[in-house]
Amino acid sequence: MILFDVLSVFPRMLESPLNFSLLKKAREKGLIEVGLHDIRDWAEDRHRMTDDAPYGGGCGMVMKVEPVEKALAAVKRPELEPLVILMTPQGETFNQKIAAELAERRQIVIICGRYEGVDERIREYLADREISIGDYILTGGETGALVIIDAVSRLIPGVLGNEASATAESFSRGLLEYPQYTRPVEYKGWGVPDVLLTGHHAKIDEWQRTAALKRTWQRRPDLLEKTELTPADKKILEKIRQGLI
Repeated sequence: MILFDVLSVFPRMLESPLNFSLLKKAREKGLIEVGLHDIRDWAEDRHRMTDDAPYGGGCGMVMKVEPVEKALAAVKRPELEPLVILMTPQGETFNQKIAAELAERRQIVIICGRYEGVDERIREYLADREISIGDYILTGGETGALVIIDAVSRLIPGVLGNEASATAESFSRGLLEYPQYTRPVEYKGWGVPDVLLTGHHAKIDEWQRTAALKRTWQRRPDLLEKTELTPADKKILEKIRQGLI
């Protein structure tokens, strides 16, 4: 079981997505627990301010360090060896490898940045890891927090109906996933590859691996440089490059 604790000034933004589909089922089964915490609850002034103007001038407001530090002290459970993540566009780009690393943790605390940014002392002294979900700017870290919770939860045993699904999906093995088909066999003249209808598992496995390599080469060739390829994979790739497959 993983305990996710999300610190946000708008925690209710996460409520609805967490109450649908796999995330809802995972919570009901006790496979994940998600705590949503309003950082304002730890602000000490009567207006519950969590941001202030930046020193040195500049546009926008900056999230204050004090309420974030107090919130962390309240939600962190030392016996679970919590990992504190700061959602920030300056962080490392989230991917399946990071998701797998996070799935080994027992408590993950996610700080959702807002406004112009956060006081640098949050980054320097309070966060263990900084993560971004892409090279673009969002209004806050809540969307990114949901992405992490979703991606990590799928890797927890028991969350998916078929445990093999997580390892067959795109990026899990370094490649994009092979094409998928279901009934009907033909629709408007659009057919299903014959090999998938044969029931010959070895040939189907070969087709799927070839299709995954071809799709990755066509759409994300950069992934091939990071993937451990077998001698058989390299032969298939050479044929793909020559247009023989």
